[in-house]
Amino acid sequence: MSAHATVVFADLFGSTSVFEALGNAKATQAVTQVTTWIAKIIEAHGGRVVKMLGDGVLALFGNNPAAISAVVELQRKHQKRMPHIAPANRMPIRIGVASGDVEIVAGDCYGDAVNVASRLSDLAGASQIWTNGAALDGVSEAQDVRFRVMGPISIRGRAEPCTVYQVDWEDDATSALLTMQSDMVPLFDPAQVDTLGGQIELVWMKDRMSFKSFELPIHIGRLHRAEFVVDDPRVSRTHARIDWRNGSMMLVDLSSYGCWVRFSGGGSDLLLRREECVLHGEGQIALGSSFADLSTPIVSFSVS
Repeated sequence: MSAHATVVFADLFGSTSVFEALGNAKATQAVTQVTTWIAKIIEAHGGRVVKMLGDGVLALFGNNPAAISAVVELQRKHQKRMPHIAPANRMPIRIGVASGDVEIVAGDCYGDAVNVASRLSDLAGASQIWTNGAALDGVSEAQDVRFRVMGPISIRGRAEPCTVYQVDWEDDATSALLTMQSDMVPLFDPAQVDTLGGQIELVWMKDRMSFKSFELPIHIGRLHRAEFVVDDPRVSRTHARIDWRNGSMMLVDLSSYGCWVRFSGGGSDLLLRREECVLHGEGQIALGSSFADLSTPIVSFSVS
């Protein structure tokens, strides 16, 4: 059966470290408590839980406003719960939301919107909500909720990039860009990017370099003309590019064998093959082979 729906993927960030710290039995109990609580919030907003995914929840909503209201409440209430949870059990939530046509078969759901929501959940950072543009149709900014455009991001399995937005849900959140119900309009002069921009620091072995937003894009690669050189045979001559796009640091893979990205604080490693992701906080980038290969060249990054 075909239907138009808003798909929500809510995933617990850092569950792997919880399993390492607590062991399987206690960690499973901690994860189940949070995912069951997530399911109750979703159902209270009129959503339908399709299935539990270990440390995540897949749900469908009949309209965008209900979905956005649910995920904002999830983040706000979870933020208030966190100080009362033992440090070893704390797992922030990261959420992907996408609206589109889905196929419902035997109670499960499939389709482009499902794939996009899943991928956005993977790419989002801890306590973040990422959506596609369609998921914000008919949704108004209110009650300290703002929608910030992240720009077009390549999604695995899609020929065309997906324009992605971050929902700033904190009560005192501020955004550089606000979503209108028509075109996106920057609220600042592009000439002011120096004062509104960020900085990224890259470290490989003894090499340490910092780049400000106005100095981007820069390239990581084996060639000496790359702005950040990683001289290793597994690294492509021009392996990756770092862009400054709509207030975010974007890592774009240009290589033959890919990049693996690991963010500090937990979460699954991201494999990028001719794809891109937003770099946030601190983490590592493995070039040419995965982190499982202990000899792979690894670049540490820190975004501020």
